[in-house]
Amino acid sequence: MTSEVISEVAGVRVLWCAPDGPVLGRDDAVDLVGAALGRAELVAVPADRLVPEFFVLRTGVAGEVLQKFVTYRLRLAVVGDIAAHVAASTALRDLVREANRGRQTWFVADAAELEARLSGSGSGSGSGSGPRPVS
Repeated sequence: MTSEVISEVAGVRVLWCAPDGPVLGRDDAVDLVGAALGRAELVAVPADRLVPEFFVLRTGVAGEVLQKFVTYRLRLAVVGDIAAHVAASTALRDLVREANRGRQTWFVADAAELEARLSGSGSGSGSGSGPRPVS
């Protein structure tokens, strides 16, 4: 796995996957879980790093990836613009809406929205101080 950063955001330890790393598919979920276990509570993955099949629910890739995180009691945030994927799939739109109602998996536009959700201030503007590195 390429460089990753662990930071604390609103009291939650987040493993941030580098935006310029390799594309991640179903088999890479285990590596992400392994990188986070004991170090972070939530893994933030740039949407651009996910294989295109992740966003086509009938492939099962999203289900397998999400299940790995549930099994290991880790949270997942997909960070980035997925509007084109959502527009192309009613099923994905429904998954995103339901996931964002819970606490296990979130689809957020950017780090500021993730920070706002973690701090309990909604899906807001990112007016916080940003992620704080953890040693």
